Amino acid sequence: MTLTETEPRKARLTKKARQERILAEMRASATLRVGDLATDLSVSTETIRRDLYELQEQGLINRTYGGATRPFGAEPSVSERHGQMVPEREAIAAVAVKFIQPNEVIAIGAGATTTHVARRMAAECRDLTVITHSFSVATVLAPNPTIEIIMCPGRYNGREGMMVGAETIEFLQSYNINRAVLGVSGITPEGLADAEAPAAWVYKAMMNRASETMVVADHSKFDVQALAIWARVPDIARLVTDREPKGATSRALDRARVEVSVAGGK
Repeated sequence: MTLTETEPRKARLTKKARQERILAEMRASATLRVGDLATDLSVSTETIRRDLYELQEQGLINRTYGGATRPFGAEPSVSERHGQMVPEREAIAAVAVKFIQPNEVIAIGAGATTTHVARRMAAECRDLTVITHSFSVATVLAPNPTIEIIMCPGRYNGREGMMVGAETIEFLQSYNINRAVLGVSGITPEGLADAEAPAAWVYKAMMNRASETMVVADHSKFDVQALAIWARVPDIARLVTDREPKGATSRALDRARVEVSVAGGK
């Protein structure tokens, strides 16, 4: 009896089950590769491409060269994101605060990763002025009495816990900012984008008022397209992340001479 005869064959998934697995993976990691899916699901790359085509036709994914991403605007709410990628975000925050100096004026955008950065700032930094439109950022900074918090006015977005709108942007024009600390929904060679257009315009205003912009983002944001582009890659000075970017995004960062700091050196 041969080895192949003694080993049980791996059951092949039905198309429906396979596509459900693809969607589950998409919810977990935001961006997928054809080759990885083919290996994981024990099918050909042509089968995966057909699956991705059908899922795109249903509006459930966006196909990309070599894979797929979540549909535009499909990012979970900030309350959901706070429970995701926690070790990665904590590691990113620990690296990001090393670039913040006493007596700086810092603008911090809304988001789960920026809230981790703000929490670490409260523990390690002192003598800062922080301008933010995020209630979670303001809340975690509040225990540090040496950090002055300036809250932006505007229209309240309850899903993201932030202020947005024309009043927010106009308010930011009144300040000189040393450093903007901003998160993203996605980074591609085309630029940095957010799933919430009103938030994107606030981030752009913060970036434009800052001498330097530092983006904090975990690896699941690489090669992900989101609705509203608020910056081109050369507009930012530094990216703090948990893994080295690869492919076209990595090349775009290199061309723009963006400093990439990897938490943990992975």
